[in-house]
Amino acid sequence: MWTALMWGGISASAVVIGALAALFMNIPRRVIGWIMAFGTGTLIGAATFELLGDALNDGGMLPTAVGFTAGAVVYTLFDLLISSKGGSNRKRSNKKKSDNQSGLGIFTGTVMDAIPESIMLGASLLAGKGVSVVLVVSIFVSNIPEGLSSTVGLQHSKYSKVKILLMWLCVLLISALAALGGYLFLEQLPKEMGAAIGAFAGGGIIAMLCSTMMPEAFEEGGPTVGLIASMGLLVSLLLDI
Repeated sequence: MWTALMWGGISASAVVIGALAALFMNIPRRVIGWIMAFGTGTLIGAATFELLGDALNDGGMLPTAVGFTAGAVVYTLFDLLISSKGGSNRKRSNKKKSDNQSGLGIFTGTVMDAIPESIMLGASLLAGKGVSVVLVVSIFVSNIPEGLSSTVGLQHSKYSKVKILLMWLCVLLISALAALGGYLFLEQLPKEMGAAIGAFAGGGIIAMLCSTMMPEAFEEGGPTVGLIASMGLLVSLLLDI
């Protein structure tokens, strides 16, 4: 149980690392795009090999298809809502931000992005083989540019350094608790239901990647992000062997 809490916190700590880098270092936007592209590739691999693969093995095609579709739809609806509240550019590191940004929208959107990943990270411990290395690496790598980009948005919303760090520490705590919840809650469910929830998280993650991380990575990193994302996917595959 406590292992799930620990790994959830470790993977989410990358958001704080990214925030610190944005606050105290001048990271080139192109580098941020490259890191985000690599994280996108690893997360695609994690969602495919870990979440959808396990869902198919445990529950079959129907629970997997229903859960995956529901996850994508629910994430998209929440993303539309949060975007309308000023969180649409939460992963944008571009300094020319729109004036309708909201610090609360950025924070809420980041929490929404983190919860599905953390739940399945905790659930991966249920197999009894230890934590999923693929998920830990994928979430950690993708969280670094998220912390970087979102922190720039919060600075444009006139948030102080102390307040920004406190917000990201809250994200870390929420992610750790979500991982713990995934471990405790999914342990009690039948395999078919657990498979559907795993696929639900996978659908939410893929929708998140397509609507936020992929556009930002290309905007900042240029055409080379395709190769970098491919290498991230390859690394995810190698870690899953």
